[in-house]
Amino acid sequence: MDIAHKRIVVTGGSGFLGQHVVMKLHELGCGLVFVPRSKEFDLRVEADIVRMLHTYKPDLILHLAAVVGGIGANQKNPGKFLYDNLMMGTQLIEQSRLFGVEKFVAIGTICSYPKHTPVPFREEELWNGYPEETNAPYGLAKKMMLVQLQAYRQQYGTNSIYLLPVNLYGPGDNFDLESSHVIPAMIRKFLEAGARGDDSVTLWGTGSATREFIYAEDAAEGIVMAARDYEEIEPVNIGSGQEISIRALAETIKELTGFGGGIVWDTSKPDGQPRRRLDTSRAKAAFGFEARTDLLTGLKRTIAWYKDWSR
Repeated sequence: MDIAHKRIVVTGGSGFLGQHVVMKLHELGCGLVFVPRSKEFDLRVEADIVRMLHTYKPDLILHLAAVVGGIGANQKNPGKFLYDNLMMGTQLIEQSRLFGVEKFVAIGTICSYPKHTPVPFREEELWNGYPEETNAPYGLAKKMMLVQLQAYRQQYGTNSIYLLPVNLYGPGDNFDLESSHVIPAMIRKFLEAGARGDDSVTLWGTGSATREFIYAEDAAEGIVMAARDYEEIEPVNIGSGQEISIRALAETIKELTGFGGGIVWDTSKPDGQPRRRLDTSRAKAAFGFEARTDLLTGLKRTIAWYKDWSR
């Protein structure tokens, strides 16, 4: 798809990942990129979606908007996370079909994978079990977009793709301890504990779970490459393919932030999914995407950004 001359709507384009996606689109010469704001267009409301489509008249939609958070936020808001994400996805896909949008790019989540998916996660495993309980409502709501898009392609010939980014991090991330994911939460905790002179930092779980992370700018590049070059309905993982335990991650961030105290693991809190690492071979084969930023480099950049931002 020659996206440079298309009218493009990026839902969630003002968010953490969305800002990087918009930047990548501009780098490719896309001059007609629109970012609907929730104050003006509530994507849970059908009439607002219709009005948004008639306002921007998109040829291509990249649907990044989502209500998200870490394990704690998912535990506190399972109903809201399910409803809001389900309504946004379902109604936006339907109204885009009716409007005649040329291509729809849906951003899913690896929270949709079954709790005990064999590592590395292959896209074919997506339906082989129930997601990890703490974020299953969110994961299932996002996975329904894949079902809808496959059904719409079968019945209506809808041109759409579905991407599964792994855990994101990087400058501009959400550092609110009530709703942030693991990397920004750790960075903030270690820096603030160091500034107070605390003896230790308490972290959730046992530290034994593993995760894979992708630098947000890399993920944005993969999404834009797929929007331009991928046309199949089979879902595609977007990740780095690198796995690290939460304990090792904590030790690394502790060192990079200069915190001299200890780490206390609150084992009364859940670990979440036991392991996460993606098979990223489909993205490489289908549209040539490989993540470029290693975790250590990305963490250093993120910590430097947060120090500057929080002054």
